[in-house]
Amino acid sequence: MAASGCAALIYEIVWLQLLQLVIGSSAVSLGLLLAAYMGGLCAGSALLARFVPPDRNPLRVYAGLEAGIGILGFAVLFGIPIIGRLYLAGPTGLIARGLVAAVSLLPPTLLMGASLPAVARWVGTSRPGISRMGFLYSANIAGAVAGCLIAGFYLLRVFDMATATYAAAALNALVALGAMLLARAPVNQRSIPRREPKAPVRVEGARLVYTAIALSGLTALGAEVVWTRLLSLLLGPTVYTFSIILAVFLLGLWGGSSAGSSLARRVENPRLALALSQVVLASTLTWTAYTLAHSLPFWPVDPWLSLDPWFNFELDLARATWAILPATLLWGAGFPLALASVTAGGEDPARIAGKVYAVNTAGSIIGSLAFSLWLIPAVGSRQSQQVLIAVAAIAAVFAAASVPEFGKRRLRVIAAAACVELAGWGLAATVEDVPWQVIAYGRRMAPIVRAFDLYDRANPTKVLFRGEGVNSSVLIAERAGQRHFYVSGKAEASTAILDMRLERMMGHVPALIHPAPHSALVVGFGAGVTAGSLTRYPELRSLTICELEPFIPPASTEFFGKENYDVLHDPRTRMVYDDARHYIFTTREKFDVITTDPIHPWVKGTSVLYSKEYYQLVKQHLNSGGVVAQWLPIYDSDPETIKTELATFFAVFPEGTVWSNNLNGDGFDLVLLGQAQPQAINIDAIQARLDHPSYSPVLQSLSDVGFHSAVELLATYAGRARELQPMMAGAQINEDLNMRLQYIAGLGLNSMAYQQTYKTILKYRRFPEDLLVGAPGGRMDALRTLLR
Repeated sequence: MAASGCAALIYEIVWLQLLQLVIGSSAVSLGLLLAAYMGGLCAGSALLARFVPPDRNPLRVYAGLEAGIGILGFAVLFGIPIIGRLYLAGPTGLIARGLVAAVSLLPPTLLMGASLPAVARWVGTSRPGISRMGFLYSANIAGAVAGCLIAGFYLLRVFDMATATYAAAALNALVALGAMLLARAPVNQRSIPRREPKAPVRVEGARLVYTAIALSGLTALGAEVVWTRLLSLLLGPTVYTFSIILAVFLLGLWGGSSAGSSLARRVENPRLALALSQVVLASTLTWTAYTLAHSLPFWPVDPWLSLDPWFNFELDLARATWAILPATLLWGAGFPLALASVTAGGEDPARIAGKVYAVNTAGSIIGSLAFSLWLIPAVGSRQSQQVLIAVAAIAAVFAAASVPEFGKRRLRVIAAAACVELAGWGLAATVEDVPWQVIAYGRRMAPIVRAFDLYDRANPTKVLFRGEGVNSSVLIAERAGQRHFYVSGKAEASTAILDMRLERMMGHVPALIHPAPHSALVVGFGAGVTAGSLTRYPELRSLTICELEPFIPPASTEFFGKENYDVLHDPRTRMVYDDARHYIFTTREKFDVITTDPIHPWVKGTSVLYSKEYYQLVKQHLNSGGVVAQWLPIYDSDPETIKTELATFFAVFPEGTVWSNNLNGDGFDLVLLGQAQPQAINIDAIQARLDHPSYSPVLQSLSDVGFHSAVELLATYAGRARELQPMMAGAQINEDLNMRLQYIAGLGLNSMAYQQTYKTILKYRRFPEDLLVGAPGGRMDALRTLLR
């Protein structure tokens, strides 16, 4: 069971990443994937007892299930590309996305869900048998902990999704073989019903227990959604952070289910124990809310103290454990206690285990979807945590009401329920929002706040906007006359001159290199400055902007409308609220200019916008003469990360160029440019356009950030692919099947070597006589001088 759980977690991570490449990574797409995955587990657990006769050897059934999972694991790996091509051939709406998720995930997850009910028939329904059933469930979760860590920190970091699939399938094969060998051992016939009862045994109060365990599943997955959102702000949303959070969550479930399994054998009244666990759960939920708001943000943790990522992972593990472990122990204990609470002698063990597992999983599906798609965007994480505490108190009431002794004393039950619920609401009232600095500064909150307190108290920060959406948390603040735009613990834009230069460069450099841009696609709205820069061009007829978070464009327009020229309300602008990768994958449109300005590559899931396959898609959607611009941050990156980013882009655009946003000789950001048909850049032609009266808005937009001529703009040239080949030697390519960049970048985000890396890039720069052309003397001489 442990090996099976390990394989299942590896599959889950791999399958969800693979399918996001087809149907996108928007919150709705992720919700469909989660619903299909967990829905299969739910249905499989409920259906096994109906379709598999109880006189079949349970271990042989289990072996068949494991073998089937391994075979379907291969089928998903090799079948998803085919499914992707079929998906492109038809409509790509929500129904089609749901069908892709269902076709890919339901077959293997049905078998996964059936595994616990299958082995439940081996242990029977006696009190020791129910306890063993709980221990089997616990072992499965222990394996899931191992699978989470092995996949996140080794298999996917070192190898790729295909290798991870092979490893999981090998585990399935070993489990199937082991189960077949065990099936040859003598069977305790008393533990296996020779025939299915004509009707399920009716257990008084069982429905109340099922309701309680369903609500327990709802709070567990709802809390996981909320806590992952908040902890990823504090720890940094790397792939490693998500692995650590999930591992701690599963570790608590394992410890709790082990304790609950032992308790189920010893206590006379498991229903009362279940009720008490839910009462204590409400208190531990309050503890986590308090810790996230008042404790963890103020731990004096400075990520720059050590550049060793593994040291920082230890700190992350300690913080996640401190915050969420207590509640997860109680959720884990609930499952075996619920099994013991609904068991009656003579009933098919598979039916009992399947039903408890199914209702718990059904509650989990509702909780994850409700909190991620509705509650957090509607009322925020603070009130979502209050709802969790209240629901835990309600679950305690249902569990208590199922206790036979309580059922005979209705007034006492009502009074106790009222007290528990009032106590739950009282605890919920104490929950507060996390400090706004968590959304702004994230994992670097402690050192940044300390620096402001010590050196800049005269300029307090004024929060202008704070919001939580289905995908991210956003803060807009003003300090010392400058406005800053933060997303999920990272500064993404500001009115500071250095940031404004970059954002304008992302729009103007590709648009001026193109002779006459009529259409443009901007990936990521942000503060809207890059998109707004493109509206200055008189030839532009259509501007498509892809944004994942719907509330960002209105908020940015309110506070950055002057800087982005109110691009949201420009009649040429069309907003597409979808994952950009999915939009480019499915659209048939082509563009003259495509700019990609995603969040940092160390953020989990973002590497799909830095992959070789993504650049190939972008290249296919360029019109003749089209230009693509890609943002590449060199801060928060180590040399290995930057080399991988450059090598991946240049693998698709072998004549690509590098342009730098620098200040006083120091580099902070790069802009990579690529063309399907590379052409020379004529400095005189660009200046002639800037001098034309129709281009006065373009020249003014450039002058506002310090570029007063074509010479000054083109002087940001920093090199090109052919010159940088020695630097990129041995660099790994970020591909869809390995997502290598998010693992490399996640290890190097505390690096302080970005200035040295920038100087290394400039070391290879030569004046490109065949690329930057113009009339002899004058501007060309000035450009050579500036580049020297």
